[in-house]
Amino acid sequence: MNKILLILFFIGNILNTTTIHGQNNCPLIPCPQSSNRINETFQLSNRCVIVYTEEFEPQAYLLQKELLRYTSIAVSVLPDKETQNSNIICNIIELKKGYKFNTEGYSLKMRAKSITITAGQPSGMINGIMSLIQLTRLSMQQDTFIPVECWEIEDSPLYAWRGFMLDEARHFWGMRKVKQILDWMAFYKLNRFHWHLTDSQGWRIEIKKYPKLALIGGIGNYGEEYTSAQFYTQEEIKEIVSYARERNIHIIPEIDMPGHASAASKAYPEFSGGGSPKYPGYTFNPGKDSVYTYLTDILKEVDALFPSQVIHLGGDEVHYGNQDWNTNKDIQDLMKHEKMKNLKDVENYFFQRMADSLLLIHNKVAAWDEVADSKLSPKQTIVFFWRQNRPEQLQKSLDRQFNIVLCPRLPMYLDYAQDTLQVHGVDWRKFSCNSYQKVYSFSPQDIPVKYPQNCNILGIQANLWTERIETEDRLDYMLFPRIVALAENAWTKEMNKNINSFNVRLKKQFDLYKKDHIYYSDPFSPKETGEPVR
Repeated sequence: MNKILLILFFIGNILNTTTIHGQNNCPLIPCPQSSNRINETFQLSNRCVIVYTEEFEPQAYLLQKELLRYTSIAVSVLPDKETQNSNIICNIIELKKGYKFNTEGYSLKMRAKSITITAGQPSGMINGIMSLIQLTRLSMQQDTFIPVECWEIEDSPLYAWRGFMLDEARHFWGMRKVKQILDWMAFYKLNRFHWHLTDSQGWRIEIKKYPKLALIGGIGNYGEEYTSAQFYTQEEIKEIVSYARERNIHIIPEIDMPGHASAASKAYPEFSGGGSPKYPGYTFNPGKDSVYTYLTDILKEVDALFPSQVIHLGGDEVHYGNQDWNTNKDIQDLMKHEKMKNLKDVENYFFQRMADSLLLIHNKVAAWDEVADSKLSPKQTIVFFWRQNRPEQLQKSLDRQFNIVLCPRLPMYLDYAQDTLQVHGVDWRKFSCNSYQKVYSFSPQDIPVKYPQNCNILGIQANLWTERIETEDRLDYMLFPRIVALAENAWTKEMNKNINSFNVRLKKQFDLYKKDHIYYSDPFSPKETGEPVR
């Protein structure tokens, strides 16, 4: 009996020196669902080999490429078939198939001589790879190797939709900046990039059948009407889409309609439904059949570029500039023929026809929460709830069983000021400051609605409108660190979230931003990074 107790005592001591249970000590953002510190260190060097099973070959080369980019360490890559009968004596990073994981789940098991990332799908493998990349980048590099703390992690996301929207219609940022944003989204396991490509101030995507959309509609920015045309060619779009897919990011393009169409109206005024004295050419014309053909042709080209099979049609703020509809003969004839009572009926008619066009090319319809009043197919529609002061729009969406993405402007609009010290930028500070803490702590329960037991909340998203963001420094300043808070909120279960732990982990990220020339906002020492004027 004494011998048994003695053996158990020694086993307990061994376990205590090997594994330290400390969820909040894990440096990763977002915080994983389960993590245990292993009292060992893996040496990452050019003597390491990535070994992969067949289905994870693209992810193996992604890991190799990212390690080289961030650490200058070149590791080898081999399929597991070539290693089965060999005596590899170097450290191994193994990517292998597992069957217990959901689509984006993974496990990461690290020891001194080996690392194993297991996942059921490529998306889960990419999430595991990004955890390893982050642990590596947070480690102190030596001359020829990086000692990486060992962890055991079991992880999967809270939400399937973890999104960020960038407005390039008001100010154009270009491929280099978009790829940098995609890199950081992948780093923090965000997986939906909502790309606002058209608005009144600019049309930023080439449409071959209607070239003037980009060549004329692409002229100007917000507040600068005559800057040279800026837009993405279709080849550039394909490159960005491929870059995002490699990193488990689906791109959702937005082609705004029937409002916010002034840039398109400049290019092809024959399809305009007019506007108002303040917003001329603001709408497409719902009363012309040729308009539906025109817009459907555009959407067919967009569909061919984006494999996500979701296209966002906007649908917001039509009433800002639809006054000309009251006197437009085509629209008045339509209202009489269809027995419409008001302009909202016209708006819903237009949206139903365009939604039908999307469904015919096998795309789901995404739109802002104004469409909660429509009769669109719930299963084929994603409603983006943005007006936190209109909770009834969310309630309608829930009651009608639409798919829903929560992005209420309080606190999920990142063009809002971050704190009361901010001076420049948007004029919405009178409403609220959208601090990173508010982004971090946002919950669906903050919105006064009744959630059914099986509601279709896909996830959450933050939106960055760029009317008053003119430089990359200001773009970065408004994005970081709030996008990091968004990532943890979207990924980590409430029981594992802790703002104090997050703050400790967030501070460790700042050196990474400096290396990537990110002009971030430091909420702990605001004077360290002053607010950019524009």
